[in-house]
Amino acid sequence: MADEELKKTPPPKAEGRVKKTPPPEGEGRVEKTPPPEGEGRVKKTPPPMGEGRVGVTQAPAEKPVRAPRKKAAAAEIEASPLNVSSFGADGERSGEIRLPESVFGQSPNGSVMHQAYLRQLANARQGTAKTKRRGEVSGGGAKPYRQKGTGRARHGSIREPSMVGGGTVFGPQPRSFAQRMPRKMRRLALRSALAIKANEGRVAILDGFQLEEPKTRAVVELLRAAGVESSVLVVLPSSNDLVQRSFNNLPWAKVVLARNLNLYDLFTHDHLVITRESLELLEENFALEAPTRWYWAR
Repeated sequence: MADEELKKTPPPKAEGRVKKTPPPEGEGRVEKTPPPEGEGRVKKTPPPMGEGRVGVTQAPAEKPVRAPRKKAAAAEIEASPLNVSSFGADGERSGEIRLPESVFGQSPNGSVMHQAYLRQLANARQGTAKTKRRGEVSGGGAKPYRQKGTGRARHGSIREPSMVGGGTVFGPQPRSFAQRMPRKMRRLALRSALAIKANEGRVAILDGFQLEEPKTRAVVELLRAAGVESSVLVVLPSSNDLVQRSFNNLPWAKVVLARNLNLYDLFTHDHLVITRESLELLEENFALEAPTRWYWAR
């Protein structure tokens, strides 16, 4: 019982729990004072514009100075691929000429050009290949040997397709490979090819040819002066026997008339040389047509 009483009695105030008193100002906790400016934490300053990350605040960009519209338009015209050099009959450069935009300013259409090219190749085929069938081969009217008793296979003619010298089965027969194509698509393909030549800078204009007699050396010097370095297609307004005979000995040059200009010749020659008169014919024949409107009469 005595032990239980001792357990139940609370300890005196002076003993047991001790009341915590805050220490005096000079002892115990130390008041945190901010470090001086030269010590402790360093203030982050944004790096200069050329180092590290670019600062958030940037100097306002200067407004670009717009050039006058007339000068910009003039520079654009000078840099246009439609401006080509023109040369005289003596091979000297006589100035610049602007190609008609209705012919050379067409945006190229690759699919139409491919279709027109295949059409031209197909139309150039003669279609005269032919083989003889069984009934067209001469001979073979009699049975070569009897039906039974020889031990060989049965045959009724020596001109059977299985026999040597016999007819051909499913061989080529004369036919037409011609393909049709609308006129507008043909002209679109031609304008596209001419536009590609102009964009590549492979078009030159000649004032004409002044030949008293056929002279290959004279036309070669004229083409070299015009910047022709490889194969060339020369376009004339009308037939000229002197010019044609002068180009006959040049395997890398070909002369065509303006009305006969075609896609195959443009693809197979690197440079294009056109006379001034031919340029007018090209614009007259192959220029982009204005859309027509149909009105029904009431």
